[in-house]
Amino acid sequence: MPTVAAERHAFSGVLDGLAESDWSAASLCDGWRVREVVAHMTMPFRFSALRFVGEMVRSRGNFARMADRVARRDAQAPIGTILEGWRTNENFPWKPPGGGLKAALTHDVVHGLDITVPLGIQHPVGEQALRVVLDHATTPLSLKHFGLDLTGVRLEADDLDWAYGDGEPLRGGARHLLMVLMDRRLPAELLSGAATARFSTG
Repeated sequence: MPTVAAERHAFSGVLDGLAESDWSAASLCDGWRVREVVAHMTMPFRFSALRFVGEMVRSRGNFARMADRVARRDAQAPIGTILEGWRTNENFPWKPPGGGLKAALTHDVVHGLDITVPLGIQHPVGEQALRVVLDHATTPLSLKHFGLDLTGVRLEADDLDWAYGDGEPLRGGARHLLMVLMDRRLPAELLSGAATARFSTG
């Protein structure tokens, strides 16, 4: 939990530094702007179990549909309100069902990168936190969830002693390889290797 709280606090600094126009910029989450992503990141802090169940019922049990609907609705709040929902919950001990604190950290870090990568700004993820998230992202359950085909590909970080898989190297910053594992398409200049076209926007 101290690692989770420290990473949230660092990301608060990123959000504090955004220009008003940045909140309307596109993120790596398809169809979501920065403000939808942050609204989604704070949803676990703001929703009781009963409210969560009610929102799921409204979406006929489809979590993806519920998350999209709620994020779009809650993103209409003033930027200050959205930001306060994040800043005041840095120590909130939320755990995704069946995922624990490692999954909570992964949720925070990945969605933070969904925002910072397209904006071209630095997300100050600590090495310890990044290693925890990379290990979590390469568990069989996570790989199955995202359904990413890594056949014949070896991910190799060029800024961290970390690699995963076997085959043709795909190189990049550890945080960018994390986003590959999360099935995000990145600008081609952030990756290198013969498999770049498979995992980039071109």
